[in-house]
Amino acid sequence: ARVAMVTAVTDSAVMSNRLDEETSPYLRQHAANPVQWQPWDAAALAEARQSGKPILLSVGYSACHWCHVMAHESFEDAETARLMNELYVNIKVDREERPDLDKIYQTAHHLYTGRAGGWPLTVFLTPDTHLPIFTGTYFPKDRRYGMPAFREVLAAVDGYFRTQGDEIRRRGAGLIDALDQADTHSGDDFGALTREPLLNARARLERSFDDEHGGFGDAPKFPHPSNLDLLLAHWHSSLRKEPDERALAMVTHTLNCMAEGGLYDQLGGGFYRYSVDREWAIPHFEKMLYDNAQLLAVYANAYAATRAPLYARVAAETADWVRRDMQDARGGYYSTLDADSEHEEGKFYVWTPADFGALLAPEESRVAQLAYGLDRPPNFEGKYWHLHAAAPAAEADAATLASARTKLLTAREKRVWPGRDDKLLVSWNGLMIGAMARAARVLGRPDLAESATRAVDFIRAELWSDGRLKATYKDGRARLAGYLDDYAFLAHGLLELLQCRWRSSDLTFACELVDVLLAHFADERGGFFFTADDHEQLIHKPKPFADEAVPAGNGVIAVTLVQLGHLLGEQRYLDAADTTVRAALHAVDRYPEGHATLLRALDELLTPPALIVVRGTPVELTAWQPTLDAGYHPHRLAFAIPNDAQLPGLLAERAPRSTPVAYICTGMTCRAPITALPELKAALA
Repeated sequence: ARVAMVTAVTDSAVMSNRLDEETSPYLRQHAANPVQWQPWDAAALAEARQSGKPILLSVGYSACHWCHVMAHESFEDAETARLMNELYVNIKVDREERPDLDKIYQTAHHLYTGRAGGWPLTVFLTPDTHLPIFTGTYFPKDRRYGMPAFREVLAAVDGYFRTQGDEIRRRGAGLIDALDQADTHSGDDFGALTREPLLNARARLERSFDDEHGGFGDAPKFPHPSNLDLLLAHWHSSLRKEPDERALAMVTHTLNCMAEGGLYDQLGGGFYRYSVDREWAIPHFEKMLYDNAQLLAVYANAYAATRAPLYARVAAETADWVRRDMQDARGGYYSTLDADSEHEEGKFYVWTPADFGALLAPEESRVAQLAYGLDRPPNFEGKYWHLHAAAPAAEADAATLASARTKLLTAREKRVWPGRDDKLLVSWNGLMIGAMARAARVLGRPDLAESATRAVDFIRAELWSDGRLKATYKDGRARLAGYLDDYAFLAHGLLELLQCRWRSSDLTFACELVDVLLAHFADERGGFFFTADDHEQLIHKPKPFADEAVPAGNGVIAVTLVQLGHLLGEQRYLDAADTTVRAALHAVDRYPEGHATLLRALDELLTPPALIVVRGTPVELTAWQPTLDAGYHPHRLAFAIPNDAQLPGLLAERAPRSTPVAYICTGMTCRAPITALPELKAALA
């Protein structure tokens, strides 16, 4: 009955589509379109098979500017919708909910066209095998930008599908072969792991480094936090021999330029998605949870390494923005803030000197205009100013600027807000949990650890059931089977949080997550598939090794397996980390700077982490915790564990005593227990 209903479309009346039944804010944005959209589910796929119509798959997300443009131009247009409904079974996918589908068809687009993909992703699929017929991204309603009109594409693809079946099947078979070959199957099982890939990545990053403005490559310029993290760890490792100050300079120059430029929200804290220019001046204004999680961790680490006040301020403001605007009352973190408000990109964030004059006292306006660049020509669309740190305020003006900033932020809060995608994704929450925990330790902010703890408790209560994770939560509904990134990022976040404050239940949870990956995601040839062995069968089963907008799940879980393996004395964890890194070596050799997270895992295998465990009463641990948190030590994990905690495996041997005691081990070698805080400080120094 449902299939019959959704295909009964006439020119005179368009029935409501099925997206109003979804929880994704992005899908619900399209619920009133005249297009007969359906989610990717059994009913939609059955309709395609039975009708013989190709599938028009449109993939996007709520904060995507060009997704909104295409929606307004084409999906809200009655004539375009009529043609779509007549020729195709139309399926809308939120790439944040279905990264499995997005990964497959983004790769297919690249293989078919030789061009990078993006969003909106527009893919026409065969109705039975779901192989691509034709792929693209944004198409305009009318011919422009050297592109055909979308209605012309709709008609041409339909004609091609009806007449060129053999060619489509031949190309589809070639695509499947190419997708299978794209996954590295295994590396050398017995060869020695070396630091050569790490050194190659460092050299190649230097070649692409922008000495003038920081960052890597040209416009559009992305932050690449995984590469910054890799370079910072490399610099720290070099201190044992010959300090690589150039590596540190690449990190600090980039962090300075991003924090002082337009990529950073100078009033509210947090980072936008990327810069459209080389100078970090004008961003694409969407704010993503995953970008801010990674950058929060990098700035916290950079502050720990350098003690530069700028990094502490940026980390604190970013964390405060997340807690203020992106954390649900029950603890979970929301996904995105849109780039657009009132159908204009950036309108929420830009200013004029007249705005400053109306809102601020004369001296506040003078100081703020100089500090944020409003004494210069407009930098956004020729008539607005997007704020950046144009000039440092004089010490005497610091209080005046702080007052102005508070007033401006208060006024901005009263504007029409960008749309907020308030679904909760476990993977992105896992990244933010880890980042909040790291910032809590570096900044001495227990409220950030509490924020992370609330997110963990929400996930465990609402998205962990029968020993498996769900991927997304919205409006009281946990949906979709968890992906590799959900398990890997959350396990890693828990390990970071355990270093802030100990709960044995969190260690148990982390081990349960890892054990699910080993049981249901592991490839016997090494590494982990993106989806579980009982996941919906798609045309390909990705095993991603490269970092993308988020770090590679295989890299994150490999790092976590090394750390947990040494902490618990669990050899199967260490073996799984080793085979994961080896499986990726060929890909890493070809493109080392694109695999920074896996290189961090390689580094952990080559230089096993130092593990510090302190046992004592809560009062005693409070006195010892600052020593554990001090400094930047990428190869160190430190845990303050109450005497009454029940511990598993090798960790149980770190037994409490009548006074506080610290155990320090590196790899398989342990020192004698330490019972005095000054002695611990000396040992760690």
